[in-house]
Order: sequence, then C-alpha cells, then structure tokens
Amino acid sequence: MRRLLPALLAALSITWTTAAAAAAEPVTAQPVTEYVALGDSAAAGPLIPEQDQSAPGCLRSTNNWPSVLARTLGARLTDVTCSGAVTDDLTGSQPTLAGPQPPQLDALRPSTELVTLTIGGNDVELVDVAVTCLNLMPEPLGSSCRDRLTSGGRDRLAELIDAYAPEFAAALDAISARAPQARIVVVGYGTYVRPGGCYPQEPIWARDADYLQASIHRLNRVLAAESARHGARFVDIEPPSVGRDVCAPPGVKWFEGFVPTSPAAPLHPNALGMEGIGRFVAGRL
Repeated sequence: MRRLLPALLAALSITWTTAAAAAAEPVTAQPVTEYVALGDSAAAGPLIPEQDQSAPGCLRSTNNWPSVLARTLGARLTDVTCSGAVTDDLTGSQPTLAGPQPPQLDALRPSTELVTLTIGGNDVELVDVAVTCLNLMPEPLGSSCRDRLTSGGRDRLAELIDAYAPEFAAALDAISARAPQARIVVVGYGTYVRPGGCYPQEPIWARDADYLQASIHRLNRVLAAESARHGARFVDIEPPSVGRDVCAPPGVKWFEGFVPTSPAAPLHPNALGMEGIGRFVAGRL
C-alpha cells in the first residue's frame, strides 16, 4: 500500500485550494550547516503548501519540519524526504508516479554536517494497519484490528516492529559511512491519538486507538535504542505532541485524522505540526 500512498494523496489534493504556508523565520544570509533531510512522508509533508515541484512524485512540502529546522538553524538544506519511502529507498531507487527517485543517501557528502532521519513507519506497515482499524459503526458492529492482530497469543505488529531493528541499524551505519563527520539525528513519530481515542469523531474504537499509539511508541523505542547503539541522537516527539493529536480541534492539532481539516494528508502532520516539530527538534539540538 505504501506505493499507492502518493497516488491517493495526489487525488485528494484536488479538494483543497492553495493555503497560506506556515509562518517561518527567514533564512540567514550565510548558512552555518550543510544539512540533509532523509525519510518518509512524516517528514516530507504531503499536500502541505507549498509542494516542492523539483520532485513532484515525493509530495514534499517546502514547509515541512526539515525546512522549519533549516530556517531556524540558518542551515543550507538538501531535502530528499519522499512520501511512501521505506528503508530500502535510502540505498535504492524509489518508484513514484512522477518517475523513480534516486537513493536518498546519494544526497550525502563527506562535508555534510547534519543529517535528520524519520523512517520505519512504512516498513512496519503502520498506515496500512491504521486503515484496517477504521470502524464507521460502534461496537459490536464491526471488528477490532487489535483483536485480529493479537489473536492466538501473538502481536503481529509488535513482531514486525521488533524485527525491523537490524535493518534500521544498518541504515544508520550506511549514513555514517557516507557522511562520517555528520551529526545524525533520528526524529521519531508523534502522539497521533490520545488514550481511548475520540470515537466517533475519529472512527477508531477505543481499544484500537490505544493499540495503534502503543505500536507507535514501540517503534519509537526501537528507533531510540538503535540510535543510541550506532552513534545517533534520537528526538522523541511524542511528549510535545500530547494534546495535539487527531482528536484536538483545528488550530491545535498537529496531526490530521481520517478526514483532514486542513491541507495535509490523512494521518500525517499538518502545517502547524510541522512548525511545532521543527522548532522542537531545533530546541533539542
């Protein structure tokens, strides 16, 4: 499904008109850091104005959090984040509707000073699972994704997340090899839904909402542990996004729900979220 995501988002974009981009501080005259941003749609910012026309297949915003971070730091940004990316796309070509994108690690140089990375959500099929948790009718008129994925005493999503650790570790080592002087910062995934959810505002039953966020937390812990083992810094954006989840009102929420209330992809950060994440990461640096 991750290869279908850019197509679905492109179709959804016709329902919106171009909105004003999130406010940001001006770039300083002389950038102080050579900065490369790597990762998937959680960093790329699909459908958030303005979209980067240099790589239309990636649905990448010029106001995503890497852009906010670069402006805050006064850094020169090379942004190769791409919607739908999995870890293999760091070292291999990524197919998109606008044609293949080169391996993201090709953007790295020995002179690169800062690298940020958000990856793994598509590898462990988080978006796919979230879609299967959709229930338009209240219990018991439907089925629970948590019950299905944890039947028989196994947690299939947890198994996928735990098994992802070696692949993520290898990706960190590959980044270090390409950019040996760079500071590597891994940015995790946020608090997308509050405890118990907010059914029917967001059509996910309470137990499934808790299961999804617990799975996101599990993935973040894997990313944090491997970052510590491989010389990278992990920035946890779960705490600052508490209360800014899909259940929060427009103007407060950092993440859009199944039906977005602003120009952004479903189940992804919106412009306010990108601004908040970018400034939080800058503060942690």
